[in-house]
Amino acid sequence: MVRGPTWDIAQLFPQQGQWDETEYLALPVNHLVELSNGYLEFPPMPSPMHQWIVLFLYKLLDAFAWPKQGMTLVAPLPVRLWPGKIREPDIAFLLNKNRRRFGKKLWKGADLVMEVVSPGKESRERDLVTKPKEYAKAGISEYWIVDPKLGRITVLSLKGKKYETAGVFQKGDQAVSPLLPGFSVAVDDVFAEISGM
Repeated sequence: MVRGPTWDIAQLFPQQGQWDETEYLALPVNHLVELSNGYLEFPPMPSPMHQWIVLFLYKLLDAFAWPKQGMTLVAPLPVRLWPGKIREPDIAFLLNKNRRRFGKKLWKGADLVMEVVSPGKESRERDLVTKPKEYAKAGISEYWIVDPKLGRITVLSLKGKKYETAGVFQKGDQAVSPLLPGFSVAVDDVFAEISGM
């Protein structure tokens, strides 16, 4: 018996560059896969430290906003930015007034997203350069970039069609949300538990 990749299975799926949303949403996978202009992208598997930060922030945001202001979910959750572009933000939030955008298989946009930056040049490029442009184009009001490497949280707020920096928050600061007045996060608390990981 010859060992190697199961190429026959691959032939059951479209080639890169030819994927559409229907095929993407039918994928029987349990890890992160994003769709970008016909191509599947595979973000790195999150580390325990990454997941700890995501769940910590999720709990704070959900406790603040649910049920009166909106719904918060974590990846894997496909969020359509526009037809043919689906991302899976670490955390996605939709205001109650936008419940029509909830879908059975995906959300049609979001009002606030958070990404915890993973290690590596490609991941940093995606979260710090590519996704701000995409999320702004999609009309997402607020984007939090949580950067464990630098120990800071950058909050971007949509002004017109581009993001402006609402704040860069570091040790000793409270990161605050322009979209959700009263919602704040102590930067020290976000990064406190990961120092030994």
